Amino acid sequence: MEKLELSELKFPSMREELISYLSGLSDLDYQYQAWVERSSPGLDYDELNYTIHFLYDDTGLAENASDWIGLVLRDEKEARSVENVVGALDVVFDKYGTELSDKEYLEKREWSWVVRASKDALTILLSK
Repeated sequence: MEKLELSELKFPSMREELISYLSGLSDLDYQYQAWVERSSPGLDYDELNYTIHFLYDDTGLAENASDWIGLVLRDEKEARSVENVVGALDVVFDKYGTELSDKEYLEKREWSWVVRASKDALTILLSK
């Protein structure tokens, strides 16, 4: 399947939401400012939980990102990149559970994998 144009996606606003969440996941400084210190300028409120709910509960992206091609994602490369983010998150949650504070997650060695996978996914989703 070739890459779809953004105008061909069924839910482009959900794509923008995904990009916003990936942007937060890819920026450790932002995570500390917004999620831990609650001091990110121009932001009412944000926390890791919002991103997790979007990926795992509100959409089926965590379960099968490929199902979202044509809806939110343009192609299989984008789907794989989102699956890599989910896989990195799953490693953290499998090892440490889902009850830690945002700060505690950010301090785990494996969190760097989440940040790296999110940076990669963001680059792929933002490429023309």
